[in-house]
Amino acid sequence: METFFGYERLDGSVGIRNYVAVMPSVACANGVVAAIARAVPDAVPLYHTHGCGRGVEATMHANVLANLGKHPNVAAVLVVGLGCELIKAENLAVAIGTSNKPVEYFNIQDTGGTKRSTAYGIGIIRRMLADATQLKRRRFPMDRIIMGLQCGGSDAFSGVTANPSVGLVSDWLVDQGGTVILTENTEMIGTSHILERRACNPEIAGKIAKMIADAEQLTHDLMGPLAPFVISPGNMDGGMTSIREKSLGCIVKAGSRPINEVISYGEVPTRKGVVLLDGPGYDMESMTGVAAAGSQLMIFTTGRGNPIGYPIVPVLKVASTSRMYEQMGDDMDINAGVILDGTPMQEVGQRITDMVKQVLDGELTKAEINQQEGIVCLYTLHPAF
Repeated sequence: METFFGYERLDGSVGIRNYVAVMPSVACANGVVAAIARAVPDAVPLYHTHGCGRGVEATMHANVLANLGKHPNVAAVLVVGLGCELIKAENLAVAIGTSNKPVEYFNIQDTGGTKRSTAYGIGIIRRMLADATQLKRRRFPMDRIIMGLQCGGSDAFSGVTANPSVGLVSDWLVDQGGTVILTENTEMIGTSHILERRACNPEIAGKIAKMIADAEQLTHDLMGPLAPFVISPGNMDGGMTSIREKSLGCIVKAGSRPINEVISYGEVPTRKGVVLLDGPGYDMESMTGVAAAGSQLMIFTTGRGNPIGYPIVPVLKVASTSRMYEQMGDDMDINAGVILDGTPMQEVGQRITDMVKQVLDGELTKAEINQQEGIVCLYTLHPAF
């Protein structure tokens, strides 16, 4: 079995990065979090826009934020609360603390306002960073890796070049004993019969069928007769015609191995192999769900070109065409478009696999180099109240 360099956490998980994160429990604390991050640039801020006012989704949001704090790539966490919000800083800190990693919290209202809270937080973060730098990496087998799969700004070539090439990487990692997570339920519409056949047992097949049927029903409820065309303007400009065409290209990112589990948004898998995550098609929301599920890295295929990364997870970008790769060379890691020029797909799959190994061992992706950190964008469905 192949190996990678990682940081072992006290809960047994293994990270490929060693971040110290500062997380607001509510959007009202983003300003203090930003001030701390400006003063200590090595800290990773996890800005988000929720934490209060969406009671229907509060439990899901709290669980996702806690799982981001428990993420293997995070060495320690400071949670900053306001003091009167629905998702309490103390409760988040307690939940994150079940991973046995260093975690502290405070509330701005208790600490004396912005300036005093910022100074207090800076002291905590500097101490956490000093401790984190003492941690050493060592070799671990690939079966400790969870890899998230994502596509955004897809075009008509995504399902021909980039996505099936990534499918070869998925098969490689699963064969190594690792885990891959496929999400974006709206981009599975029309492929239920294919994915059900890959289920490891009838129970999983039933969960797959329900997840996709629910996504299709919601799409029909929201869009009516336009539901079969629920693709973005960029997808259409890139040559796509329908959601089924997009879905057929999307699912091949997960290769050909059996599907062993279906999990909820932001839930951590309990089984290895191919896992489906019930999450939305919007890139930023689905990336948060994949990150909260514990993915140490993501592969993000794109046809139109999308430079976005994620705060605590390296994101490796695979371009579907040589033209886009050349136009956005600063942001793309791999050019799968060479398949259209005659390069064998197996060779491109091996290039991606080799780069995955390098990223696992510490090499930065283009998104990391460009500081395309993105934002913690939480899934929302119900109206706010």
